[in-house]
Amino acid sequence: MTDTSVAWDTYSAQRPERRAVNARGETTWFNCTQYEDHGPGVEVLGLEADARVLDLGCGKGGNVAHLASLGMHATGVDISPAQLRAARERWAGVPGLDLRQMEATAFLRETADAYDGVYSVYGAVWFTDPALLLPAIRERLRPGGVLVFSQRPAVEDCYGCQASYIPRDADEDPLVVKRWDFEPETWERMLKENGYTDVRAGVLAAPPGRRKIGTLIVQARLTP
Repeated sequence: MTDTSVAWDTYSAQRPERRAVNARGETTWFNCTQYEDHGPGVEVLGLEADARVLDLGCGKGGNVAHLASLGMHATGVDISPAQLRAARERWAGVPGLDLRQMEATAFLRETADAYDGVYSVYGAVWFTDPALLLPAIRERLRPGGVLVFSQRPAVEDCYGCQASYIPRDADEDPLVVKRWDFEPETWERMLKENGYTDVRAGVLAAPPGRRKIGTLIVQARLTP
């Protein structure tokens, strides 16, 4: 299997930078779908301005920087040095932003911090075995804390651990990383089995136009 930090560094080089401003003219914003200016914003987390929040697989840091700009104590974790380098360059002036290079489950096991919210937008929850990650997140959530994640919906009859391919040059084989795909009701069941409550999972339709693939959005909370 491909070294995951190398794979995500390669992916980082292929991804366009986040726009300077969104459709509303904002320089920071929270986006939880694969489409620009579509879907719920920071309200999907349901957190107060001074909350302690963790982004698992923060990439180039756009979402976690926005939360820090709102006054939250915002930590972003990513395994890719290239992704974090880009995040630090762009969001260097945002107070309260803490960026760490580490694999998600390793960070959760090593940190002593507790969080009001943990989220993953096309991030570590998609690319980490949920049997390992969901219990680790639960241990770091405060009572009443929220877990939110989004990713592409599973392809029908293609569930569980799947292969994702990251292309390279024409004469090189693609890099391979694992991802975990499940239907909404399966995510709901797994979260409840891991002690989460108030679990909701569903697929938000794509914006009007030619695109058809929606976004799976999952929300769960720990009962106080």
